[in-house]
Amino acid sequence: MQADELLVLVAKGDQKAFEDLYGLVSGPVFGLVRRVVRDPAQSEEVAQEVLLELWRSAARYDPGRGSALSWVLTLAHRRAVDRVRSAQAAGEREMREAQRSANGPAFDQVAEEVEAGLEREWVRHCLDRLTTLQRQSVTLAYYDGYTYREVAERLSLPLGTVKTRMRDGLTRLRECLGGAV
Repeated sequence: MQADELLVLVAKGDQKAFEDLYGLVSGPVFGLVRRVVRDPAQSEEVAQEVLLELWRSAARYDPGRGSALSWVLTLAHRRAVDRVRSAQAAGEREMREAQRSANGPAFDQVAEEVEAGLEREWVRHCLDRLTTLQRQSVTLAYYDGYTYREVAERLSLPLGTVKTRMRDGLTRLRECLGGAV
């Protein structure tokens, strides 16, 4: 039987006719797809999709418009070109995303930098609410890295006085910063 006759039977749901048609057209379909797609694994997938589409859409075949083999190969060519275009579009999207990532910091990084800036501003605000003596002690210890003993020496104060200022200053900072959360 010819492909045209088999396709008409396939349109009526004849599975045996589909087996025979599959035997006739699978080679030419794969060959055409392979020339367009180039990748063997992708070509197999596309050929399989075309043959599945052939089973599902056989009723759309119009013998008056051309041969069954031409119709099947047209389906195959369209599907293969669609796959190539899809792969190209995906590659272009990946390239644009890579360029976008390389050109600027990620959104999360920007958000973190903004958040850190706001936190620094809030800490400065809270430091300004301390007494001058508390602010000096806290700044020397936490920003300049001095120990309590070194802070006492730099300010020419007894160690106990510095510890008291630090405790009171840190307590006020904690209360102030609690409003930032």
